[in-house]
Amino acid sequence: MEANYTIETEKIRREFSPDWDIPEFRIEFWDGKKNNYSVVIPVINEGSRIRQFVSRLKQNNIDKVADIIIVDGGSTDGSLNPDFLSLNGVKGLLTKTGSGKLGSQLRIGYSFCLAFNYEGTITIDGNNKDDPTSIPSFIKLLQNGYDFIQASRYIEGGEANNTPIARNMAIRLLHAPLLSLFSGFHWTDTTQGYRGYSQRLLQNEKLSVFRSIFQNYELLAYLSAAAPRLGFKCIEFPTNRSYPYDNIPTKISWFYGNIELFITLLKACFGSYSVKRY
Repeated sequence: MEANYTIETEKIRREFSPDWDIPEFRIEFWDGKKNNYSVVIPVINEGSRIRQFVSRLKQNNIDKVADIIIVDGGSTDGSLNPDFLSLNGVKGLLTKTGSGKLGSQLRIGYSFCLAFNYEGTITIDGNNKDDPTSIPSFIKLLQNGYDFIQASRYIEGGEANNTPIARNMAIRLLHAPLLSLFSGFHWTDTTQGYRGYSQRLLQNEKLSVFRSIFQNYELLAYLSAAAPRLGFKCIEFPTNRSYPYDNIPTKISWFYGNIELFITLLKACFGSYSVKRY
């Protein structure tokens, strides 16, 4: 399958800012822009979960309202067959070839969307835990002027199914309260990646999203802390997040992964990732 467009990282840097740090990536396929909003799905070795989730997106006609772009971190499980993805409404598949993990994948996806002038971008995990039927609601909020929409299973209308007890307590008693305190905005569900961002937020120089410091989970915590402080219009939206009862999908190791998340949280709260200009 041949791409209709070729976008290189150097071209994106030249068009927007030479200061942007965008990891190298390869375009596996790209069917071109159709909608004004995009859905970026970062994945790595999600197996049948990403195929099930892509099928859910198609069944709910998400491809009719947003262009679906998968950013692969280097999967080796054969789960991202381009023909299957295209038949199920996926517009593009990008593969990270540079360094980094989740943060690098997000920087690739966001820069690609800005290069094609999408008015807003929604990020959602590819492990089939989130309900994609709320994506049209995220788009409406972006159209109504919101810059940052955070999915929440903990507010009225949301639903948390089988969330691990330790994770549930960490979010509700530590992660969300600390980010709420330091950001000045009342957050309830700050660790999940189901979010919507406006074009204005993603390309804002005072936030400077495209920095090499954002390699893993740093960008998620940083934006929750910094976006409200910089006056961006933020809101939470109720969603359903369901963990399976057998094998819980996660890329966070129980010990070292959670320590890393805690250190990242403290750095975000105390401004370690903030741009000096503000």
